[in-house]
Amino acid sequence: MSENQFDYVKPKFLNEALDIISKSVNPFILAGGTDLIDMIKEGIVQPDMVVDLKGIEQFNQITFKNDILTIGAGVTFSQLIVSKVIKDNFPIIAELSRTVASVGIRNRATMIGNICSAVPCMDSGPLLTSYEAMIILAGPKGERKVSAENWFINSRKTAIEKGEIVTGISIPYPGKHAGCFVKLGRYEGEDLAQVNLVILALSDGNFRVSFGSVAPVPVRAKKIENLINGKTISHTLIEDAFNIIEEEIKPITDIRASKEYRMHMAKIMFERGLNAALSRLNGAGPEYGISVI
Repeated sequence: MSENQFDYVKPKFLNEALDIISKSVNPFILAGGTDLIDMIKEGIVQPDMVVDLKGIEQFNQITFKNDILTIGAGVTFSQLIVSKVIKDNFPIIAELSRTVASVGIRNRATMIGNICSAVPCMDSGPLLTSYEAMIILAGPKGERKVSAENWFINSRKTAIEKGEIVTGISIPYPGKHAGCFVKLGRYEGEDLAQVNLVILALSDGNFRVSFGSVAPVPVRAKKIENLINGKTISHTLIEDAFNIIEEEIKPITDIRASKEYRMHMAKIMFERGLNAALSRLNGAGPEYGISVI
């Protein structure tokens, strides 16, 4: 374990935070801190300044206006679980949030922090690519937005530029829809994903499918979407999708699972998640939060 000395500030305004990081040599942003503190302890990063965003009130808001959901940089997973806006319009977000670590972690951890850490096994990546979300940034040149699909560059590498802060995420409401978040871990409770998967079933007969923890970045499985969109789901169609899964994802072997096991389970998760999403769209199926594996 390495020792690291750094200054800590908790600004109340975005402009104040931007000014601080512009004057620091190696600043790091703290949204929830659940990843950052571990990285500091392990010597992965050595900040000279830690800027805590929790004091910026505008970052702690969840809003839904003009069919756009906005999640601020300080919003925790626990807030997403209890939000009526989320429950009524995007219940799969609450379903995902319930699987993140423990209650104590969820009370601190944020979706923004999750996607900024950008580890391959993060839970939020497949969700945001499926919803075609935009990542909102503020920096020296003003505000800009990056699509979730273009946000993830590689493991632990994102499209953020020097001097920028992620202020929130915007998610367009796709109309009436249902979904299913499927997460495979080694045991029940706190564990990182061996494979995770988001499936959205839209009212027009189309689907959106994204995998996580099976490649350096989340995989939006567009070949599978093209295969199943507008079609009646059948055993034959699912078997065809299984073959495409082998083309879409590139799992590895690590301490949590072998690549063969990940590939096998990705197919099972896809079939069960697809059936659950369709059933929910039709007013049946398992309640949100009930695991399908």
